[in-house]
Amino acid sequence: MDTVKEILNTITEWLDSMSDFSTASVIFRLCLATICGGLIGIDRGRKRRPAGFRTYMLVCIGASLTMLISQYTREVLGIATDVTRLGAQVINGIGFLGAGTIIVTRRQQVKGLTTAAGLWASACMGIAIGAGYYVAAVSACLLIMLVLIVLSKLEVRIMASARTMTVSVGYDTNDDIVQIIDTLKAKKVHIVDLEIVKMASGESTPSAVLSLRLPKRFKHTELLESLAGIDGVNQVEEI
Repeated sequence: MDTVKEILNTITEWLDSMSDFSTASVIFRLCLATICGGLIGIDRGRKRRPAGFRTYMLVCIGASLTMLISQYTREVLGIATDVTRLGAQVINGIGFLGAGTIIVTRRQQVKGLTTAAGLWASACMGIAIGAGYYVAAVSACLLIMLVLIVLSKLEVRIMASARTMTVSVGYDTNDDIVQIIDTLKAKKVHIVDLEIVKMASGESTPSAVLSLRLPKRFKHTELLESLAGIDGVNQVEEI
């Protein structure tokens, strides 16, 4: 027990020394920001998201550097300033970068919200590292990775068992939509909303987006297979 206490005390003293504004502390903070941002970015890069490994690294490093500049201005240059001012601008400014990752598809499907939220959280994590709040920064890094990697699988399972779903269906002629509706009614699936998507240039077949409410214990895959088996249906996708 005494050895464990000594190790913990040593670590605590070292972290306290890294909280001081020194050359070693500055290098450590920037390196930690690079590692934490990279850990989150690896997962997003593997999933082919708009912002990946290097983007998350740069966002976290930039946010950390911003806080370091604020501290340098006040503690080294002796200029009286609010050290949180530049950090606040980072939180506001990251919204523009995050907005660039959000797209609305032709089927009115919004993509990129998780990526934008991840960039914002990564920037906040960088600010915490730049301020020397290592415990909060590392804890946040672990929690962000938990949400993006582990809980994403749980989200898929929850969505697969949900009674509501939205489906995009492509078909050959407008007469096929009647057969699609009849198939849904036969399976006691309630059509909450039906939207015929305007054909874009270069498309030869129409499509529709249906918001559906399923009966209890009705599997999403079963419905998709039923729709795909209809003559005239050429594309089925849950969105």
